[in-house]
Amino acid sequence: MKIQERTGAGAGRSAAPAQPSVGDRLPAPPRERKPALAALAVLLILVGALGATMLVLQAGDRIEVVKVTDEIQAGESVGDNVTSVMVAADDNINYIKWSQLGTLKTLKAKSTIYKDTVVMGQMFAKKASLPAGKAAVGLALKEGQYPSDIKAGDVVSAYRVGTSGSSSNSSDDNTGSSGTSSAGGGIVDNARVNTVEDDSDATVSTGNLSLTLLVDQADAAALASAAAAGEVAIVHVPGN
Repeated sequence: MKIQERTGAGAGRSAAPAQPSVGDRLPAPPRERKPALAALAVLLILVGALGATMLVLQAGDRIEVVKVTDEIQAGESVGDNVTSVMVAADDNINYIKWSQLGTLKTLKAKSTIYKDTVVMGQMFAKKASLPAGKAAVGLALKEGQYPSDIKAGDVVSAYRVGTSGSSSNSSDDNTGSSGTSSAGGGIVDNARVNTVEDDSDATVSTGNLSLTLLVDQADAAALASAAAAGEVAIVHVPGN
């Protein structure tokens, strides 16, 4: 009887669940899937790729436009002082396309356009216009009254030359011409040559030259008076 009781007790102990050892890990719970985040990541990748593609396409969308190769004065046309350059197309910028060069040559610059400027439509008009406070005075000069290398854009000074009225002036006669209109007096300190007569004109062969000076309105009357008398000479000054 005692042997059977011990056997039954041993059988009961062996049926109890074994405790896990200290070194064993508990099973991890399954990861929670987040399909919304995955979809967002894919969407961001697609947007980035699309943006990069658009930048590449825009960089390749270039147009041929007009750039001036020499300074263009107010009232002048571009003539042959142009070249073509490629720029990125932009509907917000009024570029003048190279294909529009023929029309551009019929227009006049509203103000000075400097060398290497990419020109735009608003820089030109059908008729020449003068800057505020300026006047254009035409001169017909003889050989010796102008520098031989004079050209549009040059900065010059104008002087009254000749002897008209000088013989009648005396030391005590104060009724003669004023300082800016007397013989040998300066008329304009800094004037800009706006236009010069084309070298192909027949009058150039005689040494005569016609040009237009852009001067302050306050100096226009004195310069025009001296020009009408044929008593104007011009010289280059610093600033060219």
